[in-house]
Amino acid sequence: MSGFSTFAALLPELRDLWGLSNSQAGIVGGTFFAGYIATVSFWTALTDRMDARKVYLAGSLLAIAGCGGFGLAASGFASAVFFQALLGVGIAATYMPGLRLLSDRISGPAQSRSIAFYTSFFGIGTALSLATAGLISPAFGWQAAFVACALGPLIAGALVWFLIEGITPANPASRALFPIASWRKVLANRAAAGYTFGYFAHCLELFGSRAWMVAFIVFSASLHGDGSFPWPAAAIAAVVNLISVPASIFGNEIALRIGRRRWILIAMAGSGLTGMLVGLSAPWHWALVLALVVLYSMLVMAESATLTAGLVAAAPAELRGAAMGLYSLIGFGGGMLGPVLFGAALDLAGGAQSPAAWIAAYAAIGAGCLLAPLVGRMKRDKIAM
Repeated sequence: MSGFSTFAALLPELRDLWGLSNSQAGIVGGTFFAGYIATVSFWTALTDRMDARKVYLAGSLLAIAGCGGFGLAASGFASAVFFQALLGVGIAATYMPGLRLLSDRISGPAQSRSIAFYTSFFGIGTALSLATAGLISPAFGWQAAFVACALGPLIAGALVWFLIEGITPANPASRALFPIASWRKVLANRAAAGYTFGYFAHCLELFGSRAWMVAFIVFSASLHGDGSFPWPAAAIAAVVNLISVPASIFGNEIALRIGRRRWILIAMAGSGLTGMLVGLSAPWHWALVLALVVLYSMLVMAESATLTAGLVAAAPAELRGAAMGLYSLIGFGGGMLGPVLFGAALDLAGGAQSPAAWIAAYAAIGAGCLLAPLVGRMKRDKIAM
């Protein structure tokens, strides 16, 4: 994960250095997700027919090429787009295949807890990626920051290849690298389909809120005097992301006690409602604003591990790779849509200077989560009938 947020951390510097527009800078950042979404189902389906360690190693090498190549060869918009997309392809071959490596080796309650820790480290990796780039670039230059971040996937690939024993895949005869037929079977599984589309709503809200967190804090600060917000907005956002990481682990523990379905619906309803409260809080005292931002971030993360653990448990062993690929594909599709939907709602509701527009924007990305309890109730009533 060390290269995940390197470009985001250095975006202002590289935008000015290369004379990019804000739209071009946004496209460079977005091409990471494009590379991820375009290939994640391919990589994850491969884990059904070969040792997942080989897939993970290939992803590590591609991530090294994406990070290192950016630092050594990127010189403008086109080359930056290429290397960011390559990095996305590499992480697509490590994140879900890495989860497959984990889930194939642990079963029972321990599997759910291990998955919770694994998914939580995504947030930790994101924060450390920001910190690494922010630390290295001022001292040694932006090129050195990208090259240094290439060490992360190098170490990860070596650890997985040499320290994890290989396992024969459950379906080695499969030749479907884009398994449409398997995806249909996954979606025919009521539980697996529910977790998959729940992940879409979760990622839409998660990545939408993260993309606009700094902008919201800056807007809130503009409504106050000079004494508002004692720390820079970017620093606040980084700390909030770290604080919210344990929520995924604790949320999964609660789900083990009260049931996954119940906890997911509670957490989604809570995050959807709290998001609108965050938008409403912009003129309030900075301490209240930050408290709500932290609470909101924790609620957004609270069902993350539970959704993933539920999908792994619901998917048949022979379809697990295909199920995880579809899950990640649909989920990160929501992740791409979230920031765009937030910005569009902000413009349509009056612009970034309108307090009401921020409420509308948070409501837009939280709509799927707000509807989750209603959908769950309707399905339960249908089954009861």
